[in-house]
Amino acid sequence: MQTYTAVVKRCPDTGLYVGCVPSFPGAHSQGETLDELNANLSEVITMLLEDGAPAKIGEYMVTQTVVA
Repeated sequence: MQTYTAVVKRCPDTGLYVGCVPSFPGAHSQGETLDELNANLSEVITMLLEDGAPAKIGEYMVTQTVVA
């Protein structure tokens, strides 16, 4: 079992949580709650892995707050 880092935003139009795994091509989903989004992302990753592990784009490390 592997651990992946997801980036999550809340869509202002639908109110849904939208997440993607930057280092895993095609791994993105949405959900009404964070728990639902997590379950949906896990399901998407599992389905993608059934086709063989894709080449990682790069390792996602951190988020950073920028003040301008």
